[in-house]
Amino acid sequence: MTSRLPDTAITPRDGDLLAAVDLGSNSFHIVVAQCVLGQLRVVDRLRETVRMAEGLNALGGLAPAVRERALASLSRFGQRIANIPPRHVRVVATNTVRQLRSPDSFLVPAEAALGHTIDVISGREEARLVYLGVAHEQPPQEGQKRLVIDIGGGSTECIIGRGFEPLERESLQVGCIASTRRFFDGGKLSRKRWNSALTEISAQMQQFAATYRQLGWDEAIGTSGTHKAIGNICVAMKLTKGSITAEAIAQIRDRLLQAESIGSIDLPSLSDDRRPIIAGGVLVLEALFATLGIDRLQVSKAALREGVLYDLLGRGGADDPRDVSVSALMHRYGVDPAQAQRVSHTALLLFDQVASAWQLTSDDRAMLSRAACVHEIGLAIAHSGYHTHGAYVLANSDIVGFSQQGQRFLAALVRTHRRSIPKSAFEAIPDRLLANARRSAALLRLAVLLHRARGDELPPMLQLKAKDDLLTLRIDKRWLQGHPLLRADLESEPDDMLGLGIQLRISTG
Repeated sequence: MTSRLPDTAITPRDGDLLAAVDLGSNSFHIVVAQCVLGQLRVVDRLRETVRMAEGLNALGGLAPAVRERALASLSRFGQRIANIPPRHVRVVATNTVRQLRSPDSFLVPAEAALGHTIDVISGREEARLVYLGVAHEQPPQEGQKRLVIDIGGGSTECIIGRGFEPLERESLQVGCIASTRRFFDGGKLSRKRWNSALTEISAQMQQFAATYRQLGWDEAIGTSGTHKAIGNICVAMKLTKGSITAEAIAQIRDRLLQAESIGSIDLPSLSDDRRPIIAGGVLVLEALFATLGIDRLQVSKAALREGVLYDLLGRGGADDPRDVSVSALMHRYGVDPAQAQRVSHTALLLFDQVASAWQLTSDDRAMLSRAACVHEIGLAIAHSGYHTHGAYVLANSDIVGFSQQGQRFLAALVRTHRRSIPKSAFEAIPDRLLANARRSAALLRLAVLLHRARGDELPPMLQLKAKDDLLTLRIDKRWLQGHPLLRADLESEPDDMLGLGIQLRISTG
């Protein structure tokens, strides 16, 4: 990677507050922590049951009543974190928002209600953050491997890791709400329904079960409200002292199935809030125990939100997971590091000349540098259309540290760094990021053109000015005459750049 960006680093000082917000499929959570002597001390937590997954229909729509419930919750959350600087806040949305047919129809009013941008994260990125939260809250023993399971409202994440690093990550489309709705339609319970559902869920888990069993683990940990509720039931039924065992799950299942309907479930210590969705949670956990061969599982208080909080500390600094991912992509696809360095350096040189006029942010600067570093990854597939290949890889890979919006931003810049600009290139970019994405793409195009010959030389007195959607590039006339390839490229570039909605003028003198 080229540029490390100290201006984007959080660098919290003693007394600073950080906040992580988790928009889960069952509950919304906030955790606020204060930096004290280099450590994070939790000072406040908020949780509201929203049940987003209940409002998701088969076509990817969200029921109006659930939408309004979510927006009202976010408005209250926004009041709590209104005085925390935006750079110290990160908000993530998980499975239900991932499943929406039109995410922006929810995200735009949601961001307005909360007062902060919302990152939609992939299932595997969610798994990484869950593991990070557990690892920090319960420091692992050196060399030992852990299996961490998080059963959410709409999805379930399974991770095997060592220390603070996940080794395997999987995300399944089964959760306590989704499974209860799907397998116990109308709230009816029966052993026949249970066994049929268990077979179907177990079959989904077979895709990774052999790999997990072979890798193995020294301890298993469960996190989320489902595990806490089942752990409490184990204690109340005097089955364990808080851990969850295969034998305990079997007894809980049998007692649960004594009820004929969800509403009449009678399990000790089970709250009214958790009763409507406990069947799906127990079902998923029983399938995991059987498929993976788990004997005993400890319950952790940490979850996704704690992982987001600790991840927030590293974003923008030397340990930013996004920069680590970009370096890994460069290595995996055999990117020429010297060319990536040249293009990144020049793109940032141009960026710094127009950032103020175009109101570009330090986050835009970081993303431009990352796009410059990976703009040639498509060459590993084919030279013809390599910008298209590269954009596809970036948009469809699981890239550690990036939200879905972040990956699409990166993909759009790579897709448009050469040749004509398709009208569809920025369709996946949220409106709030669209103008800056187009402008960043213009800067990357110019940087790539200036280094098409793959040399370090730049024109003397290279100047770039911006005013609204007009971009003026001033370049030395004599130098340009000695570089006919660049001159020819620059002559055609104004027409191509119109596809970005930007008028480019070339001034020689």
